[in-house]
Amino acid sequence: MAQHTDDGRARWQARFDASRVRDADFTTLSGQQVDPVYGPADDAHVPGFDRIGWPGEFPFTRGLYATGYRGRTWTIRQFAGFGNAVQTNERYKMILESGGGGLSVAFDMPTLMGYDSDDPQALGEVGHCGVAIDSVADMDILFDGIPLGDITTSMTISGPAIPAFCMYLAAAERQGVDTGKLNGTLQTDIFKEYIAQKEWLYPPEPHLRLIGDLMEYCAANIPAFKPLSVSGYHIREAGATAAQELAFTLADGFGYVELGLSRGLDINTFAPGLSFFFDAHIDFFEEIAKFRAARRIWARWMRDRYGATSEKAQWLRFHTQTAGVSLTAQQPYNNVVRTAVEALSAVLGGTNSLHTNALDETLALPTEQSAEIALRTQQVIMEETGVVNVADPLGGSWYVEALTDQIEAEAERIFERILHMGGGDSAEHAIGPMTSGILAGIEKGWFSSEIAESAFQYQQALEKNEKRIVGVNCHTSTVSGELEILRISHEIEREQKRVLAERRAHRDKAAVDAALDRLLAAVRDPNSGNLIPVILDAARAEATLGEICRTMGEEFGTYTEAPQF
Repeated sequence: MAQHTDDGRARWQARFDASRVRDADFTTLSGQQVDPVYGPADDAHVPGFDRIGWPGEFPFTRGLYATGYRGRTWTIRQFAGFGNAVQTNERYKMILESGGGGLSVAFDMPTLMGYDSDDPQALGEVGHCGVAIDSVADMDILFDGIPLGDITTSMTISGPAIPAFCMYLAAAERQGVDTGKLNGTLQTDIFKEYIAQKEWLYPPEPHLRLIGDLMEYCAANIPAFKPLSVSGYHIREAGATAAQELAFTLADGFGYVELGLSRGLDINTFAPGLSFFFDAHIDFFEEIAKFRAARRIWARWMRDRYGATSEKAQWLRFHTQTAGVSLTAQQPYNNVVRTAVEALSAVLGGTNSLHTNALDETLALPTEQSAEIALRTQQVIMEETGVVNVADPLGGSWYVEALTDQIEAEAERIFERILHMGGGDSAEHAIGPMTSGILAGIEKGWFSSEIAESAFQYQQALEKNEKRIVGVNCHTSTVSGELEILRISHEIEREQKRVLAERRAHRDKAAVDAALDRLLAAVRDPNSGNLIPVILDAARAEATLGEICRTMGEEFGTYTEAPQF
């Protein structure tokens, strides 16, 4: 439908005038003044312009805020964690002192799987891909000297997310922080674990019970904290296409919306607590289009299907991480360029926060020097390139708008497939039709097989030289030598086990046992109410992550993925 664009410009101007703008220079390098937004000429008739619109208005294709980054730049949130809590605390302080705006916790594999560091399953893995967290005492050390009431913290963990979060709350209490004012994000996205990352603890239904409890608890007690970060990153890293990443992720988000609604929560209250986590891959314009389409789809579904009436409930807010899978061990200095291009696509797509990968992450955890380069990459984009001066500077580009429409249409076709697998809108659903479709797709292995097929096709294209990676299947000669990489000493694991044994010996065992008994009783009773306070009590008593997860597992059981051929 044709639309007078001057009406939209006037609405945008009113929003812009009512917003706070940073005190900064918004001119080009040559000193030329630039407008905060650009669009069609006044009185122009642009067919379908309502799908593009203006920044800060439905369907938010061009961004959530009328000011774009003139109001507030994205949060520089570098993902970090290695070894023990002492080492990671030092890295966090380096990031914050160097200009980072928030923290993002990377946990080691035992922690991600709900194991303590002295569990036989943890042997050889403690501290190697993130920080080892066994109890609140580790959280105390992790954030020592970092006031949790003043920074935002993201925690990338899903299977044991709720016990880890309770330990975070207990650590904040010990700092004297009012936990009701905490701000940050917990990943908690169990759907993507079954779809791509494969780090679950229990069958889907018990996990959804815990997630529903967390949504209720945060909505009632910690309104600024986002209990769910719906993750497409791991789906893309597993081999999905851009459209699959977008569709699978938003479908998961719709499932969590249905979960909240099934708990009787007000969508305008809980939906702003949902955030998203996307991959920024190397195809520059495709990624920008993906981010723009994501906002548009989410806003439309939230309003038209789920009944959200407030703008904040229609907003899709997202964190972005540059594509780890795009990094190469060959000629690793090229990874600095890849990361910069990917980060720029995220910024031009309107990301709310950003992590930039380090050049050596395909080989090991980042060294301090490579972590600084990754951080400085964001700062160069923010401070030197001028991209913060104009909201959605590529809006109206024929190519970008066509790509945005194309990715949106492909995502909608995938949504229809998922809904069909769950029986459609007319069937009976315990939680909701999209949730039923997701659970059916997980059980059938449909998501995994779709991703595997996409990954296989891309690998074939690489081997036929139809797709190229510099330093891998083209331009392979090099003068660069080997990198110095960060190596985690086995002493870390031995020391972590020693400290854990010492803590167990000195804690109040009767209090721990009593707290775990109360937890088991609550888990076994479907009418026991919200489990978060009971888990929090166990964390306060210094019950370990493994003890809490095993206690719940006595009732919840385990889950084994059906084999696919």
